[in-house]
Amino acid sequence: VAGENFDQSPIRRTFKSKVLAHYPQNIEWNPFDQDAVNMLCMPKGLSFRTQADNRDPQLHSFIITREDGSRTYGFVLTFYEEVTSKQICTAMQTLYQMHNAEQYSSVCASSSCSMDSLASSIDEGDATSLAKLQRYNSYDISRDTLYVSKCICLITPLPFMQACKKFLIQLYKAVTSQQPPPLPLESYIHNILYEVPLPPPGRSLKFYGVYEPIICQRPGPNELPLSDYPLREVFELLGLENLVQVFTCVLLEMQILLYSQ
Repeated sequence: VAGENFDQSPIRRTFKSKVLAHYPQNIEWNPFDQDAVNMLCMPKGLSFRTQADNRDPQLHSFIITREDGSRTYGFVLTFYEEVTSKQICTAMQTLYQMHNAEQYSSVCASSSCSMDSLASSIDEGDATSLAKLQRYNSYDISRDTLYVSKCICLITPLPFMQACKKFLIQLYKAVTSQQPPPLPLESYIHNILYEVPLPPPGRSLKFYGVYEPIICQRPGPNELPLSDYPLREVFELLGLENLVQVFTCVLLEMQILLYSQ
């Protein structure tokens, strides 16, 4: 079901997502909140791409805070896989035909001139730009390959971002590689969920992912809390002056609101 952005072309719209599977079904201390995880894994909803679009995997994280103040951390790798359903591809083609018909009607309604005079009013450069725009913002079932977004997510009691990131990337490579890994995928998932222990405070832990070993470290009781997020990204996103201003506001105990698309 499409969202409320009907003015966008179908390939730029977002669609309703859902959790396809989760394992284990439930944990006593950490009950699975399907709606929250679904919304936080895909905050903008399901999205489609074609071969002309960028489809590089993206990683993001989220926090679920419960009423008692306890937190769980989610780490999400979003990637795009080819749509093999003929029905979905046909539906996307139909949406484009409807969208193009609406665009054509609105152009005709807002202009009293004929299509010949309308075409002649567009110079060659604009026509080329328009053709490129339509090419990269369109879908032809006989010519284009359709891709849809999909997520794999790890939910953890502590924010071991780097370790989770490395494991998810290795898992993604195993899923998409033509050469399957030595063991079934289920064995690697079972291993990280049930056989890799939480490192004790002040200790490091090395465990094996799908292809390479992964190391995570837990601070000791007298150390600063675990902060596994790279500070370099904060500087790149906010800039030095903004970061100093934010830090000053924190020290002055001011209310801070970060707004982002």
